[in-house]
Amino acid sequence: MPGTDSPFGMSRLVRRLVAIHQHPSRWLIGVFAFVFAFGLRFVLDPVLPPGFPFLTFFPAVILTTFAGGLAPGVAVVLASTLTSWFFFIPPFNSFGIDGPAALALGFFFVVASVDVAIIHMMFKWLHDLDEERDTSRRLAQSRDLMFKEMQHRVSNNLSVVSSLLRMQQRTVQDEAATKALDAAATRLGLISKIHRKLHDPDGQQLPFAAFLEDLCSDILGAAGEEGSIRCVVSGDELYLSSERAVPVALIVAELVSNSIEHAFDDEGRGTITVELRKQPDERVLLSIQDNGKGLPADFDLASAKSLGLLVARQLSEQIGASLSMRTQGGALMEIRFRDL
Repeated sequence: MPGTDSPFGMSRLVRRLVAIHQHPSRWLIGVFAFVFAFGLRFVLDPVLPPGFPFLTFFPAVILTTFAGGLAPGVAVVLASTLTSWFFFIPPFNSFGIDGPAALALGFFFVVASVDVAIIHMMFKWLHDLDEERDTSRRLAQSRDLMFKEMQHRVSNNLSVVSSLLRMQQRTVQDEAATKALDAAATRLGLISKIHRKLHDPDGQQLPFAAFLEDLCSDILGAAGEEGSIRCVVSGDELYLSSERAVPVALIVAELVSNSIEHAFDDEGRGTITVELRKQPDERVLLSIQDNGKGLPADFDLASAKSLGLLVARQLSEQIGASLSMRTQGGALMEIRFRDL
């Protein structure tokens, strides 16, 4: 929260003080600080031993420069120098001076001037830093806006390509070509939806398991199996970056589609269970299991020719995940990966 973050609190303080430095009321700060310092020094004069003519004027110079800015600070330095010389350096009530007193007076003037210069430069640097922070914030907002617009356009373009493939499919008579075009259009449509959801500002705040539930619903809808096949999703509350979530979602899409196509009999009734679990070794286990007829006895994932399984294997390799498939009350597919 900006109210509790110290850089933002410092930023607000610098802005307020800089605004005061440019306001006529800054001179009142200098007048008040000088009058208070002079009065206090005058009151303390009988108590203080000789040699402390500038005691109360140093804080007045620092306070004035800090709260009022450069010009009032310089004015208080000059006024303090002259007042100390006239009232508190012997011979008193005159501008007479000897060598040691002149050295002390010159030392006060130099030190007070250095204090003013340091405080002024500090405010200048803080003000410049604050402006740089504002510029960086605006650039970051502009970058985020452009990124979201780019993602939106990518999703739209994928949807357009998917629609074009559907249109082309209607003009093709060859059954194999029709099936290939249909599969390509379905994949592109799903990729478009995945892309849109994962790069949506609200979508990124959802647990990944909730996203997978929507994804499985979309896959069943695309396959026309919403009424006959159920997809049950459960899992831990995990949040994945879009760089990791996109390939994982595509792998799930391919494996769920594979179960829809091959796991069940002609009636096509069954259940697909998707589970997402955080493991003790900081890895994530994502399992997809159906209650269908299981894998063929001679099944070997490494030599499988199915395009969907090839895509799933390649995506797994890209993110350093391990993919395995076996029969266990149906087909059980497991993906293990790190969530970072």
